[in-house]
Amino acid sequence: MFENLSVKLDKAVRNLKGQGRITEINVATTVKEIRRALIDADVNYKVAKSVTDTIREKALGQQVLIAVSPGQLLTKIVSEELSVLMGGSKTDIQLEGNPAVVLIAGLQGSGKTTFSGKLAHYLNKQSRQVLLAACDVYRPAAIDQLKVLGEQVGVEVFAQPELKDPIKIAENAVAYAKQHGKRILIVDTAGRLSIDEQMMNEIAQLKKSLLPSETLFVVDSMTGQDAVNTAKAFNDRLDFNGVVLTKLDGDTRGGAALSIRSVVEKPIKFISTGEKMDALDVFHPDRMAQRILGMGDVVSLVEKAQQVFDEDEAKRLQKKIRKNQFNFDDFLSQLQQVKKMGNIKDLVGMIPGMGKAIKDVDIDDDSFKPIEAIIRSMTPYERSHPEVLNGSRKKRIANGSGTSVQDVNNLLKQFAGMRKMMRTMNKMSGSKRGMVNPFGN
Repeated sequence: MFENLSVKLDKAVRNLKGQGRITEINVATTVKEIRRALIDADVNYKVAKSVTDTIREKALGQQVLIAVSPGQLLTKIVSEELSVLMGGSKTDIQLEGNPAVVLIAGLQGSGKTTFSGKLAHYLNKQSRQVLLAACDVYRPAAIDQLKVLGEQVGVEVFAQPELKDPIKIAENAVAYAKQHGKRILIVDTAGRLSIDEQMMNEIAQLKKSLLPSETLFVVDSMTGQDAVNTAKAFNDRLDFNGVVLTKLDGDTRGGAALSIRSVVEKPIKFISTGEKMDALDVFHPDRMAQRILGMGDVVSLVEKAQQVFDEDEAKRLQKKIRKNQFNFDDFLSQLQQVKKMGNIKDLVGMIPGMGKAIKDVDIDDDSFKPIEAIIRSMTPYERSHPEVLNGSRKKRIANGSGTSVQDVNNLLKQFAGMRKMMRTMNKMSGSKRGMVNPFGN
């Protein structure tokens, strides 16, 4: 996500590193590089010029403190301006009415149906009663796709494949939602390969009929500046409430995310970064700006961890670590929790300074599978007492997991090192009064 832009912005700011003070000359050079980086990322030229002019004015008006280098100061200014460019602060989804209707619009192939499923999952996890309505009557298998997604996330799907009138289906869905106590109705609509009058009239009539509390425009961020132009055309007809950026995990230059808020004057509310149903995030402009500049996003990382890690389980695990009883069952449980948090490379990139370090590293989400296979090939007693694993047991485990004895030995060695580190940390926290136990948090 934004890797090319991050690299180029880092290179631009580096011009000021080592400089003792800010001058018109070195700021002009740096701002020129920042503007070029933004335009290369497919940011609208007028938007890029406006934001870099503001960065230049602020930089020249700042006094550099002794403890802060010019490069650090400019990074702070760029971060603030990128945040403002993308909206400044997060904008919550509006859910009012009985039921609250969320209308999903966009071009064909932008990811509307997948996003509808993700949004249903997101709201369902908050213990809200959600209903999905299949109103795409044109695309083959669109209704079936929504039903599959609904089944995956445990949300009912309202569909009437015998009807070919999306407005009538939507109205029936509203009545069904009221009758069955569904508080939120998400309406998945049809898209087209291009903006045509029939599609625009249909979605406009749907909005007029449903009076949704929220109309979201879903846009494929990989289409770059075209996404911004499409959003503007839709907004002129629909006056939607917010934007959803999909496929941000792809090979995208990021210009849509940076330009769309300024051009359309509507907030980005969600970003989608994968095919999994939990790969949906509320958009935080300030956090995204920090990630673009390689400053990490610890707050989002902690929030993801809080969503998947159970507090009681953490306390139980802490006790086992204190007694040096951490075993392979515990290790496997922790792996499962980490996998629920999302794409591994994205998670590591949220750690400050790690984004640049792993930009050329291919981290596969399936890299845990051999480890899981090895652990699952052990008997319950072997998982609790890995010291009993002799040559014949290792060979059996390797055959059962489709790995080699060397792979099994490597895992055992790494696991032993991890337990040793835990013992050391435990002794340190116990011997020094007032020291916080690192595993307690």
